[in-house]
Amino acid sequence: MRRLTCFLPALLLALTLAACGVSGGEPEAQTPSVPEEASQEPEAAPEPPPYAILDPTVMPEGGVRDGVAYAAYDGIVEHLFFHPVIAYPELAFDGDNQANGLDDYMVTVGEYNKILQSVYDKGFVLVDISDVWSEATGEDGQPKMVRNTLYLPEGKKPLILSFDDTNYYQYMLANGFAYKLIIDDSGKIASWGLNPQGNEVVSRDLDAIPILDKFVEEHPDFSPFGAKGCLSLTGYEGILGYRTQTDTQNWTEAQEASRQREREAVKPIIAELKRTGWTFGSHTWGHLRLDSKPLEHIQADTQRWADEVGSLVGPTTILFYPHGSRPDGNDWKNTGPVFQYLQSQGFRVFCSVGIESFSYIKKDICAVICDRLHPDGTTLRHSRERYLQFYDAKDIMDTAVRPQREISWAIE
Repeated sequence: MRRLTCFLPALLLALTLAACGVSGGEPEAQTPSVPEEASQEPEAAPEPPPYAILDPTVMPEGGVRDGVAYAAYDGIVEHLFFHPVIAYPELAFDGDNQANGLDDYMVTVGEYNKILQSVYDKGFVLVDISDVWSEATGEDGQPKMVRNTLYLPEGKKPLILSFDDTNYYQYMLANGFAYKLIIDDSGKIASWGLNPQGNEVVSRDLDAIPILDKFVEEHPDFSPFGAKGCLSLTGYEGILGYRTQTDTQNWTEAQEASRQREREAVKPIIAELKRTGWTFGSHTWGHLRLDSKPLEHIQADTQRWADEVGSLVGPTTILFYPHGSRPDGNDWKNTGPVFQYLQSQGFRVFCSVGIESFSYIKKDICAVICDRLHPDGTTLRHSRERYLQFYDAKDIMDTAVRPQREISWAIE
């Protein structure tokens, strides 16, 4: 059962494609590349401490672990997803043609920290998405998905976190984001990037992934099973800040040699993420709209994801719909050729985006579909009531650094 291994709106697609110079999923870098020395393998780090990953579907012997009583939970499993967090708001919100898009779909480091603290204070604990549902054999002998009973510390509520586009696209590099993940001198996951003055910065405080790692270190009861989050990866500009992608045109031996170096450099990052409770899902290779692309295009893209991303992170049963676009029109009513193909490739949990943490186990095929909620500038501005179970936007939103745009609750 352990481990079955994130709806960007159309505007974000336009933002990403325009920023990257993408046409048909093939990007052209328009911002400075990562300096070559930053791609070299780091020196050997100290041996990291042991990290325990436990199964929340198994009740601790005697119903107690480390003096904490556990109880069965069969209610809603909430699911929040983030895009990469903004480390330097002064670069993101500088008035250029990307500022409003970044304002709509991202949160800042400061806002992300406050959201983590709030969900922790409200009694949520982290669970991995692959532990919530699993594959079983039905009475008819056919495979089906089942919802698992989770055994949680008494009084706690389960929370899935997922992170879309954990690729560190070229357009982000000049807009206030970290450049890549590395392993720092202490042997832990950190971010590497350039600050607004152009100086190199290695930090565990400027990117969503090491920030969550640190929060769990400081609040281990937030992750009683060792879970962190699921990283939703495309492939067209590599993964985790490493340029592991190919180009189908004008590919040279030198480019391939560079790609292979990037592949080798990212492997220890992947291994450490997996060891410390992070899992991976597909966001398609080219960030495809699955509601409008022809099946042949989706098949080629799926194979390319498997070749260039899956070959590094391993197989996954989780598919996060780009733009939230549901295959075959309505995936919880229809099971058309696109959905059938994707399911045949091993995907079992299909994640979109909505206004609640909705999930539905399909009856005609072994699959579950679910929606996720999206903390970002749009919902901070206009969906305060919907998110009060997690946090109060009035306490979270940093209006001093964001563009001066309409805020619905400001006139309540």
